[in-house]
Amino acid sequence: MALIVHKYGGTSMGSTERIRNVAKRVAKWARAGHQMVVVPSAMSGETNRLLGLAKDLAPSRATDAYHRELDMLASTGEQASSALLAIALQSEGMESVSYAGWQVPIRTNSAYTKARIESIDDQRVRADLSAGKVVIVTGFQGIDEHGHITTLGRGGSDTSAVAVAAAMKAAECLIYTDVDGVYTTDPRVVQEARRLATVSFEEMLEMASLGSKVLQIRSVEFAGKYKVPLRVLSSFTPWDIDINEEARSGTLITFEEDEKMEQAVVSGIAFNRDEAKISVLGVPDKPGIAYQILGAVADANIDVDVIIQNLSKDGKTDFSFTVNRSDYARTVDLLKEKVVPALGAQEVVGDAKICKVSIVGIGMRSHVGVAAKMFRVLSEEGINIQMISTSEIKTSVVIDEKYVELAVRTLHKAFELDQPQA
Repeated sequence: MALIVHKYGGTSMGSTERIRNVAKRVAKWARAGHQMVVVPSAMSGETNRLLGLAKDLAPSRATDAYHRELDMLASTGEQASSALLAIALQSEGMESVSYAGWQVPIRTNSAYTKARIESIDDQRVRADLSAGKVVIVTGFQGIDEHGHITTLGRGGSDTSAVAVAAAMKAAECLIYTDVDGVYTTDPRVVQEARRLATVSFEEMLEMASLGSKVLQIRSVEFAGKYKVPLRVLSSFTPWDIDINEEARSGTLITFEEDEKMEQAVVSGIAFNRDEAKISVLGVPDKPGIAYQILGAVADANIDVDVIIQNLSKDGKTDFSFTVNRSDYARTVDLLKEKVVPALGAQEVVGDAKICKVSIVGIGMRSHVGVAAKMFRVLSEEGINIQMISTSEIKTSVVIDEKYVELAVRTLHKAFELDQPQA
């Protein structure tokens, strides 16, 4: 049979009862003849609890030494859940063994709290699989060239699972979550949202980058780079569901653009409330200005999203961009202290109460007027568009935060996403 990777999120591992159910599900797959590698997250709330303790002791530390200790601390959550799952599997009569990322090893760079995977040595894992064991590998973590434990950032267990699946050339990587797949939009905002049976890799990449919380964007990037078949499904279906039915459930992220997918002009509506807009006013309109502004922001390790430069007037222009809301105050302070004086700009203004709403669809490549329809629909609802960003398969707009749910519901209906797929 096949080598399969299962990944279970924190909610799925949230109690001993749930861990026992995960063990029963994994054992079912192993007894069906599959070689099983499991990547669990920490138990729900555990990482926040641990990092909260560190914040109580040192609320404003930002040194490499401090971040190294954060990684040492946060990595223990996954180690605990992995060991518990191994114990639960053993009680099910399955031989199993758990490894921390450094024991595999999963090698990363040295960017503490947001490390990137560089290589995985799968020799140890393959030996255990050949011996008939279920292998459990901690998600979210690895080891750098100096022997220090590193973590991959929020949602890093998704990336760990896909990376392990890629390194071992797994037949499929199943991501078990507290939802049963990828939806046309957040069902908590639009009750009529539909679960997608399939979604293209490109669409999933856009959705992940635009605010969909189902998968971490780096895990989707990994899947795309190494062509890892990926499926998102629920861990809350009964563990004893027929294995063939389970293997077809959820949403398959595919690399094939079939005819049915091409029929859908828009596949989903994504939105992100964690955005803030910043404008540098009265900037001299000359070459290199964008670099001087955004270079300083990048040097501070702050990600920039939508960017707009207005038309020049009297040799001056306004330069606007969006950042994550958590970086808003730090970015404004940086610009006021370093960039504005150096450029001779007038001032920095911002708005932390905006959001980004996006339509995503691979069919947008071959259909004209999709963006225009989006703009018309929002206009008819009296929603002002502050910024626009486009690519081949998505159009994003920045609007006032108070209109986000109205915009999502209206666009979902306008593009008939509440209708069953043909």
